[in-house]
Amino acid sequence: MAVKKKKIGSAGRFGAGYGKVKQKLVAVERKQRVKQECPFCKGHAKRIKTSIWSCKKCNKEFASGTYHLKNQKTKK
Repeated sequence: MAVKKKKIGSAGRFGAGYGKVKQKLVAVERKQRVKQECPFCKGHAKRIKTSIWSCKKCNKEFASGTYHLKNQKTKK
């Protein structure tokens, strides 16, 4: 019988090996997929390009982190 292995989440697509790299990737992707909150109006911000964000509610464009907004609290 096969041994049940621990799932690594979205980085499981890499298969065996790449241990620490997979853990770092999972941490980044977990932050990235959280709903991003606009720092001005607390609406939802969406990434347009690398480091450029746009708020749907107040229509402001601003620069921040590449994949997630800086100083963003993440949920576990």
